[in-house]
Amino acid sequence: MSLITATHNRISRTGSWCSAAGSSSLLFLQLFGTDSVWQLGGFDSAAERGAKQAGPGFAAITISSMRRGGCRLLAVELTSSNTKPVVQEFQSVELSCIIKSTVTPDPRIEWKKIRDGETSYVFFDNKMQGDFATRAEILSRTSLVIKNTTRMDTATYRCEVAAPSDTKTIDEINIQLTVQVKPVTPRCTVPKAVPVGKTASLHCHENEGFPKSTYSWYRNSEPLSPDTKSNAKFQNSSYSLNPTTGTLVFHAVHKGDTGRYSCIATNDAGFAKCEEQEMEVYDLNIGGIIGGVLVVVAVLVLITLGICCAYRRGYFANSKENGESYKTPAKPDGVNYIRTDDEGDFRHKSSFVI
Repeated sequence: MSLITATHNRISRTGSWCSAAGSSSLLFLQLFGTDSVWQLGGFDSAAERGAKQAGPGFAAITISSMRRGGCRLLAVELTSSNTKPVVQEFQSVELSCIIKSTVTPDPRIEWKKIRDGETSYVFFDNKMQGDFATRAEILSRTSLVIKNTTRMDTATYRCEVAAPSDTKTIDEINIQLTVQVKPVTPRCTVPKAVPVGKTASLHCHENEGFPKSTYSWYRNSEPLSPDTKSNAKFQNSSYSLNPTTGTLVFHAVHKGDTGRYSCIATNDAGFAKCEEQEMEVYDLNIGGIIGGVLVVVAVLVLITLGICCAYRRGYFANSKENGESYKTPAKPDGVNYIRTDDEGDFRHKSSFVI
């Protein structure tokens, strides 16, 4: 690599020259302190021989000094001002893709979206693809701007640049986009009444926010500490709070746990709160329970006695569905029926007396 001075349209530039791989005749000028690259054209020998006729538009190249070392081959190279942008839902975001160096005047630009292992085009053949056609655009030749972002835009986006005139013809860079979504109002479940000494479970959950929400519980508008020992107000309470699942469990409630409970779901995009719900802790009335049991037993005894009496009086006697049973009529006085084989079933033994 050598320090050289090139004159283009009577403008002098100083930089370093480097021949392309596989050919000592194609030279480039890398301007010091900039990312600009001049392609100087073809040479039939090394530039160290002195002044040479450069490519079209160049007057001459003069070697000002020599320096040994490796030669930096010029190739398309990409960079980004932010490879992990974060944006809230429904806002716009720029995915930065910058061509750091290239000698190709019109490189080909492509953007791809990679989500859940599937790859789809965002920008291809100089136009937006799919639903991006109405809400995305290319900025500064290579960067991608997405408008009205949604949670489905969270993905890896790949910027690819193809530069046929460069030594290295293709380069790419990945941009990881995160679209944050505010939590929605969580669904809270609070028992209305719990007896002293029993277990009570309170639940709070929402599944719309991204990143996933964490949960905090409040009693009478005061936050419940996850660690009961760290706060004197809750040292008498025996509960456990899981901020990840939103579950609040009282292992043995007491009268002091009575109050209005609410829950807040929070993530990096915002928070949401459910309405307060009342939980009452009451004492068990043992005497009342015993009295109630005795009343139920007495009622059952009375019902049993009533059924037995009804059976004895025949209120539940069964009768044939087709009417009363046939009964043989009584024999009138003075009539005696005698059956013989010759006369059939019956004959009069004596006649009626009138």
